Amino acid sequence: QAVHAAILRHRFLIVRAKELRCGPEQSRRFYREHAGRFFYQRLVEFMASGPMWAYILAHENAVPLWRSVMGPTKVFRARYSDPDSIRGAYGLTDTRNTTHGSDSPASARREIAFFFPEFDEQRWYEQDEPQLRRGQLYYSAKERVHRVLRAEQAEVT
Repeated sequence: QAVHAAILRHRFLIVRAKELRCGPEQSRRFYREHAGRFFYQRLVEFMASGPMWAYILAHENAVPLWRSVMGPTKVFRARYSDPDSIRGAYGLTDTRNTTHGSDSPASARREIAFFFPEFDEQRWYEQDEPQLRRGQLYYSAKERVHRVLRAEQAEVT
């Protein structure tokens, strides 16, 4: 709930959100780029240890902004240099640091496809994103996402 609140507080648009649970094999696939590194198994175990929320977030300069909101990867550093960050406030260890964020737009595309294979990025950019930029949106607390306000909905509200 605290991470979700931070997303809203920093005015990210939540394009998609889903609660899920990754098993060990799916977790290994997600972190495959780190295979062979000393922390790989700990990352896999933590990701597979329970339910989590996956999000597609939108914002101007979303990747660097989200990384700033998360705070440093190393929890000890986050607690002292950025205690109000998500990792500074809620992280336990460097591999149990509460949250993950893509490190580039290319990584974001790959990670979005991993968690949201049904998401059509091109369609979103062509149809929803222009309307969202014009402020034609509402937040659905039930669905935990921002939605485009359609003409028929605008007449009702």
